[in-house]
Amino acid sequence: MSQQDDALPDADAEQEAGGTLAMSAGGDPDADGVLSDDELGDELTEGGAETASDGGQPRATVAELELEGEIAADYIEGLLDVADLDGDIDMDVEGDRAVVSVVGATLDELVGRRGEVLEALQELTRLAVHQQTGSRTRMMLDVGGYRQRRRAELAEAGQDAAEEVRRTGQPKKLWAMNPFERKIVHDAVAAAGLRSESEGEEPDRRVVVLPVG
Repeated sequence: MSQQDDALPDADAEQEAGGTLAMSAGGDPDADGVLSDDELGDELTEGGAETASDGGQPRATVAELELEGEIAADYIEGLLDVADLDGDIDMDVEGDRAVVSVVGATLDELVGRRGEVLEALQELTRLAVHQQTGSRTRMMLDVGGYRQRRRAELAEAGQDAAEEVRRTGQPKKLWAMNPFERKIVHDAVAAAGLRSESEGEEPDRRVVVLPVG
C-alpha cells in the first residue's frame, strides 16, 4: 500500500459543505441524517482553534456509542463475508465516537490508493448505523491500521514543515490533503508553536505553515 504524498481526512471547521468522503450519500447532509466530519464540526479552525459545533445534537452516551460499534461491526462483517475476505473486527470507544477496526489481515483493497475505498466504506457503514439508530453518527472505520499509520506520518510531516519554516522564515505549502489529514497537520504545527492555515478549494485544498510574526 502506497503511503506517499497521498494524504488521509480536518478539520478546518470552515463550514465546508459536502465533506470530502470518497462516496457521499448525496449533496444534502440532511437527506440521510449522516454528516461528514467537516459538517459535524469535528474540525479545527485555521491555526488549530477547536470548534464545538455539532448542530446542537446531544453527545452520545457510552452505551449508545457501543451500540453504534456493534451495528457497524455487524455491517462490516457482512461485507467481508460477501467479498470473501478474512479479517477480525475490533470495537472500541474513543472520546465521543465509536471506532471499528478490521485487523489481522492486510486488506489493501479495502483502503485504496489514497484511502478512498476506506472513506467510502466508512460512509456506507455510517448510513447503516443511522438506519438502525435514527441518529447521526461519527463512527470511525479503520482497516489494517491505515488511519493510525497515516496519523503518525502526517504528524511527522507537520513537525518537519514547522522546523523548516522556523529555520528559513519562509511559508511552507504542503501537498493537497483531505480534511482529516489537514486536521492532523494543523495540530502538529500548533504543537510546534507555529501557525498554519488552509488555502485552495477541494480536492486541492492544502495546509500552509506560516512563520512567526
